Amino acid sequence: MDAHVAPSRVAGRVHAPPSKSYTHRALLAAGYGEGTVVEDPLYSADPVATGRAVAAFGGDVTWDDAAGEAHVEGFAGRPETPADVIDCGNSGTTMRLAAAAGGLADGLVVLTGDESLRSRPQGPLLDALADLDGRGESTRGNGQAPLVVGDGVAGGTVSIPGDVSSQFVTALLMAGGVTESGIEIDLETELKSAPYVEITRELLADFGVETERTAAGFAVPGGQTYAADRYAVPGDFSSISYPLAAGAVAADEEPVVIEGARPSAQGDTAIVDVLDRMGGDVSWDRSAGELTVARAPLSGVEVSVADTPDLLPTIAVLGAVADGETRIVDAEHVRYKETDRVAAMAEALDRLGASVTEEPDALHVHGDDSALTGATLDGRGDHRLVMAFAVAGLVADGETTIRGAEHVDVSFPGFFDALSALGADVSTTE
Repeated sequence: MDAHVAPSRVAGRVHAPPSKSYTHRALLAAGYGEGTVVEDPLYSADPVATGRAVAAFGGDVTWDDAAGEAHVEGFAGRPETPADVIDCGNSGTTMRLAAAAGGLADGLVVLTGDESLRSRPQGPLLDALADLDGRGESTRGNGQAPLVVGDGVAGGTVSIPGDVSSQFVTALLMAGGVTESGIEIDLETELKSAPYVEITRELLADFGVETERTAAGFAVPGGQTYAADRYAVPGDFSSISYPLAAGAVAADEEPVVIEGARPSAQGDTAIVDVLDRMGGDVSWDRSAGELTVARAPLSGVEVSVADTPDLLPTIAVLGAVADGETRIVDAEHVRYKETDRVAAMAEALDRLGASVTEEPDALHVHGDDSALTGATLDGRGDHRLVMAFAVAGLVADGETTIRGAEHVDVSFPGFFDALSALGADVSTTE
């Protein structure tokens, strides 16, 4: 599917989609328990993949669209050996969380995914499972899927790098709570995307599972039980960043109001501070869970995305509209997402007429030297790139066409409908 975006002004109210990160964790946490009703989950391709994994391990996930709920029957902390390969689709979170869960199985579990997912690094997690006396192997011997895990991890102490993916820590913490002796995780390097681990710890506490920070990393005692009758998923700040940016660069006389923006442990709430530092006209009513943003002149700033990699595409677009230079730093790990988002944003912004400088761990956007003009862009199968390109299209001169626009369904189903409801001139074609 292609999306076509013409210069537009936007105004009105939009509701944030539920958090993908919380939905993944809630579904698997419910799976580790006896059963939970997950309220307001994100129903999209990636969480559905996690639901398939829960079912493969002996649980069940039933999606109730009318009620906005997912009813999860758990496998009570002991995942069965699946009857078939677990297909994780394009979901890296699913693969990593399911790999650690699969490590608890008495038999062997095989996990695979699409071409993009089969290129992403999983080696540190596989090594950790092997060090915990389980099995963790790549069938191609390159640390990438397909993966083979299992042999009943019982717990222990493991050392892993922290600068590849925080999801390795999340996966081990979630699995460790139901092992016999728990898991202690020593970090060999500084942890990147640290707020995502805090999301995990916050959610685990809601399910009655204790974790702790240690001098060297994290630990989770064993012998614990997951239990929650109901769990409510908060709004997703990664997804909120797109209508927020749209309002900041293209709001009409009336502002854009984003509902469902209640506080949580999400690191991507940092987008509010970033926009404020750039001079954006933004306010956050935390008690009501509403963000209000109006169009205002923006100025370039320096932003570290060490803990917020998903924000790089949004910040890069804001930088292309702002005066001065926007420097996005600590970004090397952003190259290992659904695609190399640093290179992809540099290429797309260049096609749109922005001046950019790409470095191994940074992206500099020279707003003063940029004049955006509509172009045809490849979404590269990456939902976050597609949505960021759509925001740029609102202020580019002429029409912007985005190939592969259907991938927004990964995290923000109905994104283009929401943008249209705000007044954007947007259409889609098959």
